[in-house]
Amino acid sequence: MAKYLLVYYGGMVASTPAAQKKSMDAWMGWFGKLGKAVVDMGTPTMPGKTVRSSGVRATGKDPVTGYSIIKADSLNDAVEMAKGCPSIPEGGT
Repeated sequence: MAKYLLVYYGGMVASTPAAQKKSMDAWMGWFGKLGKAVVDMGTPTMPGKTVRSSGVRATGKDPVTGYSIIKADSLNDAVEMAKGCPSIPEGGT
């Protein structure tokens, strides 16, 4: 099995404690369905910078908002697992 890095873009941060709990429950439920395929649940990320040989600049309009690491038999299998990501219905990718 290979490891795959799931990189999250966008999505919405819940504005109330009840909505935050609902969101966290959705994420934990999805990770539970993935089971032993989850290598590292990852974490949300903060806005960052892009570093290049020509200099440093702010990230674009679609910054990375989090990551996870999973293992799967193939890229296609990893894509199928990723389709259940809870941020997708909220506009994330």
